[in-house]
Amino acid sequence: MAGAAVSLAGCTVGGTETSSNSIRWISSNDMAGESDAVKQALRNAGMSNDVDLEIVAGPANTDQRQSQYTRWLSADLEEPALLDMDSGWALNFINRDQLLNLSDELPENLLNRIENKYFSASVNTARGDNNDLYAVPMYPDFATMLYRKDLVQQAGYNPEQENWATESMRWKKFSKVVADTKRQSGVNYGFGFQGNLYEGLSCCDFNEFMTSWGGAYFGGRDTLLGPVGERPVTVNQEPVINAIKMLKTFVFGSNAPDTLNGYEQISPNAVLSWIEDSSLSPFTAGNMVALRNWPYAIAAAGAEDALGDRLGVMPIPYAVTEQQSNFKDIGGPTAALGGWHIGVNPNTPQREQAMEVIEALTQPSFQLELFELLGLLPPNQELLNTRRARQIPVVGNYIETLQVAGRNAIPRPVSVVWPQQSGKIAQQVHAGMDGSTPPQQAMDTLQSQLTAIENYNG
Repeated sequence: MAGAAVSLAGCTVGGTETSSNSIRWISSNDMAGESDAVKQALRNAGMSNDVDLEIVAGPANTDQRQSQYTRWLSADLEEPALLDMDSGWALNFINRDQLLNLSDELPENLLNRIENKYFSASVNTARGDNNDLYAVPMYPDFATMLYRKDLVQQAGYNPEQENWATESMRWKKFSKVVADTKRQSGVNYGFGFQGNLYEGLSCCDFNEFMTSWGGAYFGGRDTLLGPVGERPVTVNQEPVINAIKMLKTFVFGSNAPDTLNGYEQISPNAVLSWIEDSSLSPFTAGNMVALRNWPYAIAAAGAEDALGDRLGVMPIPYAVTEQQSNFKDIGGPTAALGGWHIGVNPNTPQREQAMEVIEALTQPSFQLELFELLGLLPPNQELLNTRRARQIPVVGNYIETLQVAGRNAIPRPVSVVWPQQSGKIAQQVHAGMDGSTPPQQAMDTLQSQLTAIENYNG
């Protein structure tokens, strides 16, 4: 679906031929693949039989999906009516007034439920400058640290007694645990993460590492998302430099230049080219002690034909507490925020039907069915406390850890200029991490680059 139009059952998305009885929702391959079950779950949650809903898979690549939506909405097309949106770029459409203001459409009690019960980090990436809601979080993603519970126990550690599932450890201790376990177990790899030069490095992996050191791209959480041109650029400060030095130590050891004493060499050079799936493979194969990844990796690694009950999961480690950071709500165990929202095309003539779908999506029964069906975490954090959620295979065993990650999630600094900034961040962080540029020099360069972009667009 990378072209300007996609044919659907005799109708055309992005074209002129439409049916007055149908409403189209562009979603994921997984959602479209379970279309009948998803629609039944929506009806169980209150969507009437009068809504003729078509669920269509959009481009799997998030950047391609964003480009497709830009073409459709910029052309003021009436279809598709409903659009799945990455929480990392939904604000781009909100800032361009290309989504329906849902605060004007949804009932007050539903808006209050979203405000009071949803993970706040997710909701904040669906608001406009006026604080109104322009998209509804469908499911969040929070990174965690997966580890081989059996191997660390054999190495003499006791995750249960030390409450690793909910009480995060310092990076220094983590590096020693991983190094010790790797030596004793003989597995090939210690700690895996996604260090490739790509969006995942700037939005997620390094965002976590940096925040856990008390550093930030643009000051504290209160200035993270803007306003562009008015927020401070803070990437050349010591906490950010130390985060890069730690990663370089993990890969090259403390004898290499620009590294940290007291941290172990625990990561293979391969992390510099790994993304999510390539880093997951050696872990599920039993050749790695610990891996930073998303909830889907928990389901994959915890499957019976993979690691099963040998899998342990804990929050991301940290270097400094929030109290030790110079920035507001920065520091401590931090998980990058991922996940998807759903927005409404403001040009749709099927607004009433679209609202029926949105209201059904917010119901607890639908969110729990979606969790069971596709393993997608409910945005309503109270639902993770239910017996039904905890009985969901594999992922239900790690609810407490996911709750900690959700409470400490940090979004990427999404704004209209993030697409320009993200690539430069990844480039300079990678250069500092792989040894091609000293970390301080790389961050001084990035400081100048980000400042120029902020000033030009502010």
